[in-house]
Amino acid sequence: MKPSVYLETTIPSYYTARASRDVVVAGHQATTRDWWDTRLARFRVFVSQIVIDEAAGGDARAAKDRLAALKTFPLLDISDEASDLARHLIESGPLPPKAARDALHIAVAAVHGIDFLVTWNCTHIANAEMAAKIAEVCRDHGFDCPVICTPEELMGT
Repeated sequence: MKPSVYLETTIPSYYTARASRDVVVAGHQATTRDWWDTRLARFRVFVSQIVIDEAAGGDARAAKDRLAALKTFPLLDISDEASDLARHLIESGPLPPKAARDALHIAVAAVHGIDFLVTWNCTHIANAEMAAKIAEVCRDHGFDCPVICTPEELMGT
């Protein structure tokens, strides 16, 4: 069976956005497009209503493009378990209160047993300094934490 992947909102955002003038962001966009076009089919891909809601925000044309890119992926339920785990991720300290949606992305993926959570949010999600504590909180509540990574880390061999 193919491994599972949860797409956090930055992935469809970078995939569909016009090329940025910021060289780092432009590089992330190019990597995301390459990963999406060449590697995505190797995974069972999931999103949640949080991703849909975030993707629907902002510029109407950009939102339309993001939502179109996401339309074929199944939605994972945001269960009470996921909400509770997200709360613990904040209360136990790895994520600050302002990162409640980020905590919910992690919690939804963990509760559903997703293998990889792919994101460009390196502040609150794909953050090496927070990874061990995030995994510990997930384990303490009976869930395996998905491998949290950027598309660059899922390019394969």
